Amino acid sequence: MSEAGDAKGVFASAAKKVKMGKRVEKALKEKAAASSSQEATEEDANKAPEPYTCIGHFDADFTELCRRAGLPPTEIPPVVLRAKRPGTPPPPDPKAKDPTPPEEPVDVAEEEPKPKTYVTKEKYSYFKPNIQVEMEHEEKPATVTEIYIRGWKIDDMMVDIFRNCFPTIEKLNTINLWNVGLTDKTLRDLAAIFPQCPNLKNVSIEGNPIAEEPWACLIGDDSLIVNLSLRHNEITDRGASGIGAALSTVTTCNKNLISLNLSHNKFSDVGAEAVVKGLRMNRVLLCLSLASNKITDKGAVKFGELLSRFPLTHEEVVERRKLLSDKGSPDRGTGKSPPPSRRAESKDRPGSVRSGSHLDKGDKKRDKSSKKKDNKHEKKNEKEDAGKGNKTVVMMDSKKDKDEGAKGGTKKDDKWKKGSHSMGAKAVMAGGSRSSIVGLNTSRHGSRASLVAETVNKTTKGKKTTSSKDKKGGAAPESESPDMVEAINPLLDSVESIDGQLWIPGNRSIINLNLSRNEIGEAGLKSLLLALQYQITLANLAPHPALKGLMRLSLGRNPIRADSEAYQKLQDLLLTRDPFYKPQAKSPDGEVQSLVG
Repeated sequence: MSEAGDAKGVFASAAKKVKMGKRVEKALKEKAAASSSQEATEEDANKAPEPYTCIGHFDADFTELCRRAGLPPTEIPPVVLRAKRPGTPPPPDPKAKDPTPPEEPVDVAEEEPKPKTYVTKEKYSYFKPNIQVEMEHEEKPATVTEIYIRGWKIDDMMVDIFRNCFPTIEKLNTINLWNVGLTDKTLRDLAAIFPQCPNLKNVSIEGNPIAEEPWACLIGDDSLIVNLSLRHNEITDRGASGIGAALSTVTTCNKNLISLNLSHNKFSDVGAEAVVKGLRMNRVLLCLSLASNKITDKGAVKFGELLSRFPLTHEEVVERRKLLSDKGSPDRGTGKSPPPSRRAESKDRPGSVRSGSHLDKGDKKRDKSSKKKDNKHEKKNEKEDAGKGNKTVVMMDSKKDKDEGAKGGTKKDDKWKKGSHSMGAKAVMAGGSRSSIVGLNTSRHGSRASLVAETVNKTTKGKKTTSSKDKKGGAAPESESPDMVEAINPLLDSVESIDGQLWIPGNRSIINLNLSRNEIGEAGLKSLLLALQYQITLANLAPHPALKGLMRLSLGRNPIRADSEAYQKLQDLLLTRDPFYKPQAKSPDGEVQSLVG
C-alpha cells in the first residue's frame, strides 16, 4: 500500500507541474501579446494618419476634414439645405363637381396644423453656425451648386478645409459669403482657391470691411469669376484704384468679368475716376453698379468721357504703335511690297514738322522700291491679267491709295479703308466736338454709301477668289462665316487727331450703368446725355454686332430736378434703347387723321 501511495503521489506532483508549466506558458504568451499590442498602439499614435481624399460630396468631405482638424462633433457646422419660399398652391379646378367641400367641425382639443407659409426652427438654432447649400437633386449629394455662409467667422483652419473640398465639387457655380469676418490673409487665400473650381462663376463677398482692401486679388488675370458683388465692404478710393487697375491697363485686361457690383461703399470722385481708367481698355464688362457712394458731377463727367470718346495718353499711343507694328500689313509675305516699318504706321500720331519730313522721305524710298519690284514682275503678270482681272483691279486700287497717302492727299479715304468697323466712326469723328456730332449733316450720306459699296465689292471679290480655290480642292477659309465677331483691341480702333491728341471712340460694351443715390447734379447729367447721344449717332453710322452701347442708366435719388429738360431727354432716349421697347401702335382713326391733316 505504501508503494502504491507513493506512486500516486509522484504522478500527482508530475501532473501538477505540467499544469503549472502550461499556465506559465499561457501567461507568457498573453504578456507577449499585450506588450506587442501596446507597442503597436504606440507606433500608431506616433505615426501620422493618411491624408483624406475628397470624393466630391461636400457634406461628407467637410465633416471628415473638420473632424481630422480637431473640431469636436458639437462644434462642426452642419451642412443644411437652404430654405426656400413655399410655392403658391394651384388654383381650384372649376370643372370639379364640388369645388367647395363642406367644412368639417373643428375639434378645439386637437392641435392646430403647422403653418405652410414659413418654416419654424428650434430656439437659438438660427444663431448656430451652418453652411447652407443648394443642389440640383436633393437625393444626390454630389450635385451641390451653391454654397452660402452667413454670420460666422471663417478662420485660417476653415480656409484650409475649403481648399481641399471646394475644387472637388464639380457643379459648384456660386459662393456667397456675408459677414464672415475675412482678413487680408483669408481673402487672398480664398482668391487663390476660386480659380481651382472649374465651374465657379458667381462670387458674392458682402459685409466684410478689410482695412488693407485687397479686393483686386479677386479680379486677376487668372480669375474665372463672371459675376462679382462687393457691396457693404466700406471700399474707399484706395480699394477702387486697385480694382480699376485689375480691370485693365495698357497691356492687360480681365477677360471674364461681366457684372461688377460696388454699391453701398465709400467711393468718391477719385475712386470713380480710377474705375473709369480701368474701363478705358476693357470691352468685356457689361453691367456696373456704383450706387450709394459719394460720386459728384466730376465723376459723372469722367463717365461721360468714357462712354463717348477720349484722348489717348502717351503710354497708350506707344502701345498702339507696337500693336500696329506687330500687326503689319495684309500684303506681308506675298512678295508684292516690303513689310511696313513702324514709321509707316505713325502717320496717325500728332507728330512735329521734323517727323513729318522724315516720313515723306521714307515713303518716297518705299515707293521707288515698290515700283522697281512691280516693273520686274510686270511681264509675268500680263498673261495672268485676263484670268485674274478682279485681283489686278484690287491691286491697282490699293497701289493708288498707297501713292496718294505718300503724297499727303486723301488721308481720309485711306483711313476709311483701313479699319474693319471704322467706316462710320471716321464720319462721326469728323464732326468735331461731342455736341456737334449729334446733328451731322445729311450731305455725307452719299460719300458713306460709295464707301460701303467699295467695301462690299472688295469682299465679294475676295469670296470669288476663295471659291476658285475651293474648286481646286483647297479647304474653305474661316473668313467666310459672316456671323463671327472678332475681338478688336480698342487701341486698334480708328483715331482722329484733334489739337495734337489722338481720340478714339469710348466704351460701348457697358449696357447697364447704375449711378443712383449719389451726388450727381445738372452738369454731370448733361455730360451723360451727350455721351448717350454720341453712342446713338455712332451706332447709326457704324453698327457693330457686339458693341450696342448703353441701354440702361439709373440716376434715381440724385440731386436732379424731375422737371429738368436734360433729364427728360435722357429718359426718352433710354426708353427707345430698351431692347424690349415696343412703340405704341396708333389707332386707324389716328392714322387717317394724320394723313388728312
